[in-house]
Amino acid sequence: MSDPTRTTNTKIVAVVNQKGGVGKTTTTINLAASLVAEGLRVLIIDLDPQGNASTGLGIDARSRELTTYELLLDDVTLEEVIQKTKTDGLMIVPATIDLSSADIELMANEKRSFLLHDALRQPLMDDYDFDFILIDCPPSLNLLTVNAMVASHSVLVPLQSEFFALEGLSQLMLTVREVRQTANPDLRIEGVVLTMFDARNNLSQQVENDARENLGEMVFKTKIPRNVRVSEAPSFALPVLDYDPASKGAQAYNELAREVIEKNANLQL
Repeated sequence: MSDPTRTTNTKIVAVVNQKGGVGKTTTTINLAASLVAEGLRVLIIDLDPQGNASTGLGIDARSRELTTYELLLDDVTLEEVIQKTKTDGLMIVPATIDLSSADIELMANEKRSFLLHDALRQPLMDDYDFDFILIDCPPSLNLLTVNAMVASHSVLVPLQSEFFALEGLSQLMLTVREVRQTANPDLRIEGVVLTMFDARNNLSQQVENDARENLGEMVFKTKIPRNVRVSEAPSFALPVLDYDPASKGAQAYNELAREVIEKNANLQL
């Protein structure tokens, strides 16, 4: 059953992988920036206590008085927590380490799995007119990640091109299935994107072959290469598209954004 309260023109996507270091935050930031470059309005929800998406977009720690922690657990509105970034059209709800204790505090709340869902469906969301909301999830399948999945229309999975990459995917798919059965029947897989791909490396090629053989069209055509510019950009608090638009990494994220837009053409973005 579809959610009658959802903002019809906004696609909410959780960027999820329970493994750390797979390019999850990097993909969230750079896909968002590339969607903005295509003329869309995007909001990032930083749901990772490490706050790397916030830092990577230049949100100073001192300016994070109201964050995703308050959005989930205190009586604050989205309007109070949303901040602008240096990229026009890209906004963020930042995170701090305070979020690390949220999992325990959420346990006592009877609506614990639906708090982000309800927060993202406040009436004032229509005023912002976002085309996409990307949720950068923590590297675990905890209550914060479940909140993201319950709040989202789909899940995007960055998959590092390395040995054992596919093993953790089965547990993630089981969690998606469980959320679909219990809380969000409309949740879908947006796609799996191969990250840190090295075309000269036989292992990367093998991971791609295995992923496409097992997951078929679920795997995006675009592969994100291992690229030094992508790694450098966060230290300048910029998406790679702003840091070095001619780099292979920036071009790859542009291609991924176009694939995502094509998949969602029915939303009339």
